[in-house]
Amino acid sequence: MTTQTLDASAREAVGSACAQVDEPGAGDHVDGVVPGLVARPADTDQVAEVLRAAAAHGLSVVPRGGGTKLSWGVAPRSADVLLDVGALDQVLDHAAGDLIVAAQAGCRLADLQDRVAQGGQRLALDETVPGTTVGGMLAANTSGPRRTAVGSARDLLIGITMVRADGVVAKAGGRVVKNVAGYDLGKLLIGSAGTLGVITDATFRLHPVPAASRWVSVPVADPAEALRVTQAVLHAQVVPAAVEVGWADGAGTVSVLLEGRVDGVAGRTEATRALLGEAATDSEDAPAGGATYPWDTTATGDDRATALKLTFELSALGDVLAATAGTTAQVRGSAGSGVLYAALPAGTGPDEAATVLDRLRRVCSQRGGAAVVVDAPAAVKAALDVWGPVPALELMRRVKDQFDPDHRLSPGRFVGGL
Repeated sequence: MTTQTLDASAREAVGSACAQVDEPGAGDHVDGVVPGLVARPADTDQVAEVLRAAAAHGLSVVPRGGGTKLSWGVAPRSADVLLDVGALDQVLDHAAGDLIVAAQAGCRLADLQDRVAQGGQRLALDETVPGTTVGGMLAANTSGPRRTAVGSARDLLIGITMVRADGVVAKAGGRVVKNVAGYDLGKLLIGSAGTLGVITDATFRLHPVPAASRWVSVPVADPAEALRVTQAVLHAQVVPAAVEVGWADGAGTVSVLLEGRVDGVAGRTEATRALLGEAATDSEDAPAGGATYPWDTTATGDDRATALKLTFELSALGDVLAATAGTTAQVRGSAGSGVLYAALPAGTGPDEAATVLDRLRRVCSQRGGAAVVVDAPAAVKAALDVWGPVPALELMRRVKDQFDPDHRLSPGRFVGGL
């Protein structure tokens, strides 16, 4: 563990800016970096005050929501202040008639879903990590099975409030989507890992809860069959909400989610089963693992798996699965979107992890995508090129310089040391 230290004047400035400031506890670290202080603001104004105090004293700041993904990416170079937005946990507005919901960054996704479900609606984004907050979901750009039908968070986000590194509050979008000149703040902040600004609330477009849903699953014995089945579903007229694959030890399962009206789902289920063959079965229950990733997201330290995100063009599914042959990798994800997640079990050494990563990165990069390390034990992460080639890195550096010229927000956590 690396522990940050703050001088008395800096501690006093942060303490006077925020309703609650604490000494770091056992769980208050960012991938092994222990902050000097933990600030717990009560609203956007206090977030701004903390960031202004940090800017005045040259302090680095790392935002935290639910803390479920703080070990993802690379450990920050420093974390003088851990900015915990957990108290910003409210659903601000649910306009059911407009299919709109606004929530604070610390609001848990599960709580938001419970609220909008009362109006027969849902935010069509999966909770891939239990305990995920709205801000964490956006900062990490997590996505699950329903990405195939509705896209990711960037497709459903219509408004956002953020605080810049200098403490200035900025808003974009709102209840109506408009095209404007300049930066699209929402799209820039999604996936930025807290390096461009601190998200304090967000507004999303909702969908009605479908009247019926059904999963149709079929076992697949080799990568070519997994590709054939997936392509058959995507090119048929069954309109899948998700096409998932689960894969380990050279075999797996393809599962198709069908949602909609009761009679429509019944008919499309029958058509999908006919398409997939006699071995296909259907159920109301999601396949094993559901929308979660194929690793234990609650594990810490050396008990963590080596977790990878794999992206590729849809026709490369067979090649990507074939690249895991002879390895201990377990794979799960959206075959219908070209986004899979792979996990090597805890205890996998740096050499083995590097071999598997290089093999998968080669295939993904040749087929229009990438392979990145989401999480891993410190020794494994240190031995790997976590991000791999990043074609737009110089553009990303310029954006970082515009938003955070002193590089004080989550320094070093993102690609290229941003």
